[in-house]
Amino acid sequence: MDINKRAKVLIQAMPYIRKFSGETIVVKYGGNAMVNDKLKSAVMSDIALMRLVGVNVVLVHGGGPEINAMLKAVGKESKFENGMRVTDEETIDIVQMVLAGKVNKNLVQLMEKHGGKAIGLCGLDGNMLMAEKLVTSADLGYVGEIKEVNPEPLQNVINNGYIPIVATVASGYDGNVYNVNADIAAAHIAAKIGAKKLILMTDIRGLLKDVNDEDSLISVVNVSEVPMLKREGIIKGGMIPKIDCCVEAVRSGVSRAHIIDGRIEHSILIEMFSDEGIGTMFY
Repeated sequence: MDINKRAKVLIQAMPYIRKFSGETIVVKYGGNAMVNDKLKSAVMSDIALMRLVGVNVVLVHGGGPEINAMLKAVGKESKFENGMRVTDEETIDIVQMVLAGKVNKNLVQLMEKHGGKAIGLCGLDGNMLMAEKLVTSADLGYVGEIKEVNPEPLQNVINNGYIPIVATVASGYDGNVYNVNADIAAAHIAAKIGAKKLILMTDIRGLLKDVNDEDSLISVVNVSEVPMLKREGIIKGGMIPKIDCCVEAVRSGVSRAHIIDGRIEHSILIEMFSDEGIGTMFY
């Protein structure tokens, strides 16, 4: 990029920096961006830069591949029902160890390496995420449904100039620990803390009219259009729960929710600070 183009990029970013300085956004981090070292560095750099210009960021993460690897290492098979992990007593111990331990602290260290000040949290800290056992046709074990978010631990971290990095295990009212869906957790957190944006990082460009054509991206969706898009079969499969999270966040007061392609380097900055944006925006 030549010098003039670089200058234009910076100038284009200025009104967005002014707009979002002092605001809070929630980023759900997952997919290929979480396993590819180059993409991981780009995500951490993006978030560190946003914090530097005054945007408060809450980073929420899962860690499915790492959990699968640990289960395999101890000789335990990963089992799923309707896309949800069957979580028995041994598995929830491993989930907690991997998410709140290894994955979370590795992300904190990586954020620090890229110039961001971060503190790792999980839903157990300060009873930040409270859940009940998720009841479905199949018994999923220690899989929870979030019922309550206590924002105080997050606000304390943010108010002291740090980036909260949140692992998605939750406290049960019954005293148990529950595995909860990271997309849903991010949406609940965004609504509770009054976030301006919710950003879900995925491995696709966004909502596509034709899943086989990445150029068929739908850039903007009003949440009132979602039922029709489901009936037309445009929203289907694994996109349904992600888009439902976006709809719920918007209806709960989050100004905008976005599904973006985490395979693209610096996709968060492109979404936040450029005229074009990236992915699909729900409002």
